[in-house]
Amino acid sequence: MTKITGVDMPRKRNVGMGLSISQGDELKILRQIVDITSSEMDLARTLKEVVGIVNEATRADSVFIYLFDERKENLTLMASKLPHKRMLGHLVLKVGEGITGWVAKENKPVAINENAYQDARFKNFDVLPEDQYEAFLSVPIIYKGKAIGVINVQHKKPHDYSSQTVTLICTIAKQVGGVIEHAVLYEHIKLKAKQFDSLVKVSQSITSENYLDEILNLIVVVTAEMLNSKICSILLLDDRKQKELVIKATQSLSEEYKQKPNLNVDRSLLGEVIKRKKPLMFQDVRQEQKYFYRDLAVKENLTSMIAVPMIVKDTAIGVINVYTKEPHVFSDEETGVLQMVANQAAVAVENTKLMQEALKAKEALETRKLVERAKGILMKLNNLSEQAAYRLIHKKSMDTCRSMKEIAESVILMDELSSS
Repeated sequence: MTKITGVDMPRKRNVGMGLSISQGDELKILRQIVDITSSEMDLARTLKEVVGIVNEATRADSVFIYLFDERKENLTLMASKLPHKRMLGHLVLKVGEGITGWVAKENKPVAINENAYQDARFKNFDVLPEDQYEAFLSVPIIYKGKAIGVINVQHKKPHDYSSQTVTLICTIAKQVGGVIEHAVLYEHIKLKAKQFDSLVKVSQSITSENYLDEILNLIVVVTAEMLNSKICSILLLDDRKQKELVIKATQSLSEEYKQKPNLNVDRSLLGEVIKRKKPLMFQDVRQEQKYFYRDLAVKENLTSMIAVPMIVKDTAIGVINVYTKEPHVFSDEETGVLQMVANQAAVAVENTKLMQEALKAKEALETRKLVERAKGILMKLNNLSEQAAYRLIHKKSMDTCRSMKEIAESVILMDELSSS
């Protein structure tokens, strides 16, 4: 290995000449970078502009931009010259993994003129045709002296990355580092605001006087929107045996999904969430043998799933699960927010049950008072015993399929009319 301007680079063997950049072109590119740094663009547009500038400077066959996630543990593909829409935001590399991960870890650029796929650090992706590229230039995106991401430039044929080209791409990466970091922070703030608004809606639903079904349906709609998911559902333990999970709310339009049979707690993945009271997630449920509805997942285009327990007073009473169309690694923050929603939903369920029990108790007390009054009227008018009067009201209730409260009210009404 030889060193060129501090860049790891193999010796050249019949390598095609790299693109020569004139001083005028270089100044034009740098002015474009200045325009980016002085503008107010969102993250996606900023990265698109950077990809375009790097492509103009290198005439590359592909340009990729990877950024660190907020925990600084992984690199995620965020922008590409080629149409890799399905992989943007989903293709993840660990720090130190592949050439890209090595550049991020070491904070140093790498330029390989040919046979890049033979480099010991190279990592092949089935979803990206990187093994078809001979030449590979990878430079760290710098902000405050630290790497926040990586720019990759690739050519299908052997290509001489001149020291001028490497220096220019490194300069671009360094200059746009601050802009990208600020755009990432702005996106994070927008997400936080969206999550806060969603949590406020959930909190408001808990204190509303709506029926439980309306509250749960609102929660799944808000949660699906917040996490950009294809399907969000709430499943509750059945009231009697507590052995099955029943779908109580979902924003899925699929009737087949809505009509899924109840899940046995002891024999299902979601049952594990109930028993362990801990979240469970899968990057592809279609590959999970224990997932009962793999065929339905394929049909409905469901891929990644996260399920969190609905906990109130240290008891799991149900599950909220979320599905995405594309493979997705749920972050700790997403899991935490979903757990907050799940716990608030559990409070809503518990409050509704308590309210229903209170209403039932009130109804029972009112019914008892009316029956006692009606018994007294019948005992007086027909010279009946208390037991006989009660049996008469009960028999009339059974014969007419009306409640004892209604029969008692009728007896009281007839007595009042006859007395007036």
